[in-house]
Amino acid sequence: MTEATTQPTTQPTTRPTTQPTTRPTTQPTTRPTTSSHERYRAARDLLLTHREDHGKAVAEFAWPTFDAPFNWAHDWFDVIADGVGRTALTIAEEDGTAASYTFDGLRRRSNQVARLLAAHGVRRGDAVLLMLGNQVELWESMLAVMKLGAVIMPTTTALGAADLPDRIARGAARHVVAGAADAPKFAGIGGLTRIAVGEEAEGWLPYADAAAESDAPLAHPGTAADDRLLLYFTSGTTSRPKLVEHTQQSYPVGHLSTLYWLGIRPGDTHLNISSPGWAKHAWSCFFAPWIAEASIFVHNYSRFDPAALLDGIRGHGVTTFCAPPTVWRMLIKADLSGGPGVLREVIAAGEPLNPEVIAQVRAAWGLTLRDGFGQTETTASVGNTPGSVVKPGSMGRPLPGVPVVLVDPTTGRPSEVEGEICLDLAEAPLSLMTGYLGDPEKQVEATEGGYYHTGDVATRDDDGYLFYVGRTDDVFKASDYKVSPFELESVLVEHPAVTEAAVVPAPDPVRLAVPKAYVALAPGWEPTRETALEILRHARTNLAPYLRVRRLEFADLPKTISGKIRRVDLRAREAAGGPAGTEWRDDQFPELRA
Repeated sequence: MTEATTQPTTQPTTRPTTQPTTRPTTQPTTRPTTSSHERYRAARDLLLTHREDHGKAVAEFAWPTFDAPFNWAHDWFDVIADGVGRTALTIAEEDGTAASYTFDGLRRRSNQVARLLAAHGVRRGDAVLLMLGNQVELWESMLAVMKLGAVIMPTTTALGAADLPDRIARGAARHVVAGAADAPKFAGIGGLTRIAVGEEAEGWLPYADAAAESDAPLAHPGTAADDRLLLYFTSGTTSRPKLVEHTQQSYPVGHLSTLYWLGIRPGDTHLNISSPGWAKHAWSCFFAPWIAEASIFVHNYSRFDPAALLDGIRGHGVTTFCAPPTVWRMLIKADLSGGPGVLREVIAAGEPLNPEVIAQVRAAWGLTLRDGFGQTETTASVGNTPGSVVKPGSMGRPLPGVPVVLVDPTTGRPSEVEGEICLDLAEAPLSLMTGYLGDPEKQVEATEGGYYHTGDVATRDDDGYLFYVGRTDDVFKASDYKVSPFELESVLVEHPAVTEAAVVPAPDPVRLAVPKAYVALAPGWEPTRETALEILRHARTNLAPYLRVRRLEFADLPKTISGKIRRVDLRAREAAGGPAGTEWRDDQFPELRA
């Protein structure tokens, strides 16, 4: 293979023309500096300076703008990594072994991988599907694809062969890098350059050949800030997964807001529980820690073990830790008496956080668990930030640079009290996707009235804190009262028998609909009449009469492959007639009428 020291010259000279153009083209200005790197660093450092003063950060922050080509891997990562021997990434395995990689090592290794990809035809603007687990090759490949000006298309290894043709077609993927074990999933799919990581795979090129390439710096690909960089499929909690397009700035620059919310500082060790292929992995296992010049710690496991996770946190000096509420609920039911090690920041994301979880973490560790809100379509938009008062049940306040408004769904106008969480497109939200690729109807719907609509409803108090109500299609009426499933679920998970709960409307001839809870039980509890009575009595004691859970069923909750509960499936089940004698109803318990 011929060693190259510059980017291939056969790349397109214009960016792809299929990008939606819904985002306004004007953006806030920032103080002039002499390079893209310096502008980026100035914006980051301002947020670090005001990391515990939300008001000042919001007032003074402005997104950096780039009048020259911008590429995060070249203009940020390579600059902070060059010659730096500090640990950038540590991957710990179930057997107790761990491997660490330095900033400079990943800089050089990604240069080699980029040359390998270029030698096999990867060009600027090409979509490269990455189907890799938490292994160093994932980080190397993401940097390498970016350095070529190509497009990263992360894909979970949990995806089956039946889903791949649709995703490859919709994303126009031309190349794939995957683990050899997943190679059979691509059988029968033509038109792809295939590179296998690990063992040899018939018909696939070996990723290991990258070791023979030069690790010298590559030429800048000349990407503009609004060139395409990432294609992410949403998790599909209510419908067919949408294809989200992000640019060289919407995630690499937009995640400055995520950095601020997480509270990561230079030199920290950050652990995020998230699977590769989903946007949250890019949020907190790639962009935000390395924006902060912090180290990423990854804990691999085949089956979740709270004790092993806690040992990893303490043993590897993790200072900032983010996990979905499901993980936090399992942790608080485990033994937290060993303490938090050197943890400074504890954060939850992915689903709404129940107040009981916050209270138990604070009681055990003396740390305040902070919630936040964002989507695949955005970076972190709302959050409880370090140094701020955390109000029970609140997701926090809008983050610096993010123009969050509540929009009344009946009038389409901003509301100070309650409405759908939206971003004001007139303020050019840099952290927002370009659009839904290949789905103009969804794009028009999502940007109706000059706002990006998240589909999530919240209330706002006098201090500007937002409180999650629910998805626009999850909120329902019972006896003419509006019911937020999240409010009821938060009470249910306070009971020690309940690990997770999902509340949906069940048809009722008198009340139109009544709240029904599907409950996943904690270890040691059985799905018996006695357990149902305990849970229903707990809910009755802690909820207003009009919010009472009237029906209960023990079940494994349906989830997307990213782990989010699909209430849409449960609602459909109830609409179709519900279960056949497997649920408990409150009127079956004379004890509740006493």
